[in-house]
Amino acid sequence: MNGPVVECVPNFSEGKDARRVEAIVAAMRVDGVHLLDWSMDADHNRSVVTVAGEPAAVVEAAVRGAGKAAELIDLTRQEGSHPRIGAADVIPFVPVSGIKLEQCVLLARQAGLEIWRRFGVPVFFYEAAAARPDRANLDNVRLGQFEGLREAVHKDPSRRPDLGGPDLHPTAGACAVGARKFLVSYNLYFDTGDVATMRALAREMRAALGGSRGVKAMAGVAQGRGQLALNITDFEATPISRVHRAVTELAVRHKTEIVEAEIAGLIPEAACERESAWMRQLTGFDPQAKILERRLESPLAWPATR
Repeated sequence: MNGPVVECVPNFSEGKDARRVEAIVAAMRVDGVHLLDWSMDADHNRSVVTVAGEPAAVVEAAVRGAGKAAELIDLTRQEGSHPRIGAADVIPFVPVSGIKLEQCVLLARQAGLEIWRRFGVPVFFYEAAAARPDRANLDNVRLGQFEGLREAVHKDPSRRPDLGGPDLHPTAGACAVGARKFLVSYNLYFDTGDVATMRALAREMRAALGGSRGVKAMAGVAQGRGQLALNITDFEATPISRVHRAVTELAVRHKTEIVEAEIAGLIPEAACERESAWMRQLTGFDPQAKILERRLESPLAWPATR
């Protein structure tokens, strides 16, 4: 691709109805934007879409996706194990080539303004695009989820959106729009279905890796197996091999072990560690489909508009 390339990875609060998710993805089709990946997670009732392309076109694609999500997803009827505040829950912009993180901040601000103007969905800015230091951490924005935030914006002025509000959209909630570095979504599955063990592992692992610096962990159960859903937010500071080693050692103490691992979404070439233990353990890892740079060379076809 010629010129600057930006990636956008919107997360939508729907992972069970394929027709709705396809409609949201189809709505994001814009000239100059390539569809790289999209997946649905019924356990968490969440879908993740990855697009990349020319910056202004990617902003437009993200805004259209947020609008279609607001049309199709009703949070008062939606529930899942993943925390969420909106139908289009988070929309991060990520620099790929020929563009800096600071420029992605401006793209995030543009997208947020258009989401509020066109669809009446209030917006919080997070990570590098945060308008306030306490909102750099997405967890602070999501505190209480949709139901709790809906009440908090009336009781606590510090919880109100950066754009719009104070009321959230009655069915689509709010949208967190940000700019960040590459994030690797790394899921580990264990030979136990005990959620207490998973929570202990997540808690101890965060401590072992110096708190939340570079790694976020969420414990749960998926298809009867214990799961650690890990977001590695700075793989240069904390390589995935270090994360895998820490989890493996802690699992022994809890008398469990990793039985399967996966990368959700895409991973940049620079994060891959060839012949490492964690890469050998991945299930169904196809470099052509899962490595960002290779997928850019052969993007997916867009779903047909229904």
